[in-house]
Amino acid sequence: MIVFGTDGWRARIAEEFTFDAVRVCAQSVAEWVVQSGGADRGVVIGYDRRFASEHFAAAAAGVVASHDVNVHLSTGAAPTQSFSWATMRKKAKAGIVITASHNPWTDNGFKVKSETGAAAGPEMLHALEAAIRPLEAHPEKVRRVPLDDARQKGRVELFDPAPDYLDHVAKLFDLEAFRAAGYTVVCEVLYGSAGGYFPRLIGGGRTKVVELHGERNPYFGGVNPEPIPPNVDEFLARIPRERADVGLAVDGDADRAGLADERGRYVTTLTLYALLMWYLCEIRGLRKPVVKTVNMTSMADRLGEKYGVQVYEVPVGFKYIGPKMQETGAMMGGEESGGFGFAMHLPERDGIVADLFLLDFMLKTRKKPSELIDELMRMVGPSFYLRRDLHFAAAAYPAARERIMATLRDAAPEQLGGHAVARIVHLDTKDGTKFFLDDGSWLLVRLSGTEPLVRVYAETKKQDELGPLLDAGERMVKEA
Repeated sequence: MIVFGTDGWRARIAEEFTFDAVRVCAQSVAEWVVQSGGADRGVVIGYDRRFASEHFAAAAAGVVASHDVNVHLSTGAAPTQSFSWATMRKKAKAGIVITASHNPWTDNGFKVKSETGAAAGPEMLHALEAAIRPLEAHPEKVRRVPLDDARQKGRVELFDPAPDYLDHVAKLFDLEAFRAAGYTVVCEVLYGSAGGYFPRLIGGGRTKVVELHGERNPYFGGVNPEPIPPNVDEFLARIPRERADVGLAVDGDADRAGLADERGRYVTTLTLYALLMWYLCEIRGLRKPVVKTVNMTSMADRLGEKYGVQVYEVPVGFKYIGPKMQETGAMMGGEESGGFGFAMHLPERDGIVADLFLLDFMLKTRKKPSELIDELMRMVGPSFYLRRDLHFAAAAYPAARERIMATLRDAAPEQLGGHAVARIVHLDTKDGTKFFLDDGSWLLVRLSGTEPLVRVYAETKKQDELGPLLDAGERMVKEA
């Protein structure tokens, strides 16, 4: 069954994720575009470096073009955000990106973008799912034309998203200052779509860029292309060996950011969010609101108090963050998985730009990452964070999900991890529960909408309290 979760639809290649399924999804987008009066504006279609992504994208293009909708089809794999940018720049009505982001190599996925470049919102996704339902059992009813025929008729235009995207990114920074800084920067792109982008942006001068795994490998070296340990252990070890100043990482489709300090120590995505918010306030002098997800750091709230910045909290997923950014005029939005979007750029995630903002923070302050983090913790910390992923067999997950949600709805613990429970919030999306403790720490148990797993998150003010709090959340799941 095709369901759009927090970030598109993802499934195992050749099982659920088939050419028929992709064509069904593509027809739902084409019908929505036609009904919205956007056929002439068209649809941007792009893809990542996963197995057969370019072929799935071509299949989608043939379906969209058969509805007399103009198609802008990428000539190669590229970062997802470059297709978001292209959707906005070309004034397309929607965008499609064939990618499963950080999922295992066995998967692929189908993301949908709105005309603003942001992730398609819940209303649009509900409309797409309504069109998909009757087609799933009858994929033979999907309309399509051969791609070559569509190109000959002028319905499909091929384009390279890189030049326009890179030109825009260059306007956000002083790239010559980066190149002249003399830094050594280790960049981990995890065999993904960002291969070659960091050298093109900040290399070529005194700064040395050491890019890891820049070639295409749909197996991703046997790890999930998510820039967190242990997937990036090689990257972390390489930083001190290179005597690097910082380590910058992105996920498989480059819309999520990862960071390591000059000693090769992984920096959590919660700390990275706080660093980016601090940078925008302190270096760029911005005071517009920020948007964070329910699993994001409380340091954002304390920074908001310090700088007079309004902080809005939304459910997990950029389909909620993007619209809230636009509604509130926010300067930044971010989620625990490492996705950060910026108003001066896109209301959508961009791991490359997020990483370069951090590099700019270093350049402007002449401080090392560890020095910036220490100063942040003195100002609004301390903060210790960890997430545990509890995996389930796909077939068993629906039943387990029902049991776990029932347990969470009934849960009313007086204490967790040695602290009194101050407040319990059941998420509006009905996929989890957050427990706030009396010292500002929190525990969140949330069921994934894209994978058969339950995530347990915790943020504490003391390192030794993190494990016991996560243990308490894991017990709730396993005893359900």
